[in-house]
Amino acid sequence: MAETDDSDKTEEPSQKRLDEALQRGDVVKSQEVNTWFVMAGATLVLMSFSGGMSRDLSTTMRGLIANGWQIRVDGPALPHLFMTIGGEIIAAIGLPFLILIIAAAAGNFVQHRLVWSVQSLTPDLSKVSPLAGLKRQFSMQAVANLAKGLVKVVLVGAVLAALLWPERKHMEALVYADPAALLPFTASLALKLMGTVVAMLAVVAAGDYLFQYRQWYEKQKMSLRELKEEFKQSEGDPTIKGKLKQIRQQRSRKRMIAAVPKASVIITNPTHFAVALQYDRGMPAPICVAKGVDALALKIREIAGEHRIPIVENPPLARALHATVEVDQPIPPEHYKAVAEVIGYVMRLRRAVARR
Repeated sequence: MAETDDSDKTEEPSQKRLDEALQRGDVVKSQEVNTWFVMAGATLVLMSFSGGMSRDLSTTMRGLIANGWQIRVDGPALPHLFMTIGGEIIAAIGLPFLILIIAAAAGNFVQHRLVWSVQSLTPDLSKVSPLAGLKRQFSMQAVANLAKGLVKVVLVGAVLAALLWPERKHMEALVYADPAALLPFTASLALKLMGTVVAMLAVVAAGDYLFQYRQWYEKQKMSLRELKEEFKQSEGDPTIKGKLKQIRQQRSRKRMIAAVPKASVIITNPTHFAVALQYDRGMPAPICVAKGVDALALKIREIAGEHRIPIVENPPLARALHATVEVDQPIPPEHYKAVAEVIGYVMRLRRAVARR
C-alpha cells in the first residue's frame, strides 16, 4: 500500500488515533518545559537550602581538616571514615537533590501522562539514514530549535548583562574583600540571576510547548482514506454490516411466519398492514406475534387463511399497532380498548359458529 502523503492529511485526528499515538510513546514533549522545571527547582533549592547545605558541609569539612591529624585511616577505620563523611554529605544534599529529581520528573508529567512503551526503543533505520537525517536538519523542527537557541542566547545574555553591569564595581571590590563575604554576595547575585532566567524561560517554555503541540497535532491528522479504514475497523465493513442486517431480517421474518398460526386474530389495513395478535385467557394483554407491510402482510394473511385465523379490517388500528408495538411484546395500554373490542367480536363470532 502506498504511503499517505502528508498533504492529504486534512482531517482532524480521531480519539482512537490519539490513543494509539500515546500507546506507542508518541507524545507532546517540549525540552524547554523540562529545562524550566529544572531551573525553577534549582532556584528553589538555592533560595531555601543553600544556607543549610553550606553550614552542614562547612562543619563537616572544618571538622575533617581540624582533626585530620588524629583521624585513623588504617584497617577498617578508612571505610568507616568514608561512610561517616558520605552519610553527612548525603544528609546535607539529600533533600535538595530529591527536589531536583521531582522537578525533572514534573517537567514530563505536566506535558503528558505516564506512558509505558517499548516501541520508542525499537531500532529505526530511518534514524541512521543519511537522507532522513538531512531532511531532519532542514525541517521545521530544526528551524524552530535554531530560533529557540538564538532567542535564549540573546534574551538571557541581555538580562545577565543588565543585571551584572550595575554590580561590576562590587565584583571588582571582591578581589580585596574578606573571603567570608564572598559566599553571601555570590549567593544573592546567583539567586537574582536565576530568578530572572526562570521568569524568562517560562515565556520560552510556554511558546515552545504550544509549537510542539501544534506540530504533534498536525502529525496526527488523517486523510479521508485513513478515516474510512478506521471506521471499517471500528464499526465494521458497511457491506458486511448490510449483509448481516439482511440475514437478521430474513431470520426474523421466518420466525414471524412460523408464529402466525398461534395468533388469535389478524388486524389488517386491509392490504398494506397486517398485525397478528395472540390472546389467551389469563394473559394480562394481547401479544404481537407477527407484523408486516405489503408482501409480508400478504404472506401473514395467506397463512392466517390456511389456519382459519380471523382477519379483521381496521385500518387505523392496524397502522397504530404496526407503529407502536414490537414483535413478541404486549400491545401498549392506549390500544387496550380498541383491541378488546376486536377480540370480543372474534370470540362472539367463534361462539356463534360453534353453536351451528
